[in-house]
Amino acid sequence: MKVILQENVQSLGKMGDVVNVADGYARNYLIPRKLGVEANIKNIKALEHEKKKIEEKAKKVRNEARGLAERLSSLTLTLSAKAGEEERLFGSITSMDIAEALKKEGFEVERKKILLDEPIKRLGSYAVGIKIHPEVTSKVQINVIAE
Repeated sequence: MKVILQENVQSLGKMGDVVNVADGYARNYLIPRKLGVEANIKNIKALEHEKKKIEEKAKKVRNEARGLAERLSSLTLTLSAKAGEEERLFGSITSMDIAEALKKEGFEVERKKILLDEPIKRLGSYAVGIKIHPEVTSKVQINVIAE
């Protein structure tokens, strides 16, 4: 089934793209969640008419993401954890811990969007990437200190 995407869908396409997906995926996931509409003649004509609105919305979302990225890049988080010999942590600092610290600072970031290859297991300073938008990524400075 051909579907016109109304929002960016990861690994599928961007807003306004016409993509071919399985019927069940379109009927049960994309259309009920207003992520896409069926690509029939009427909807394609409406898409052409609304492409300008979609582009403006995408530009607005991108600019908001860039503003958030700038604020996040100037942020330095300090997390404390129990540490043992050789500056090794008992446990680790995960993306969930970073998301909670960001929430305390007033930033709502899903833990899935925090680009942490592996949990932090030592004291020190780390730069952690956060994917805010498919085109915008920011780095947050994290200092891990002994409790």
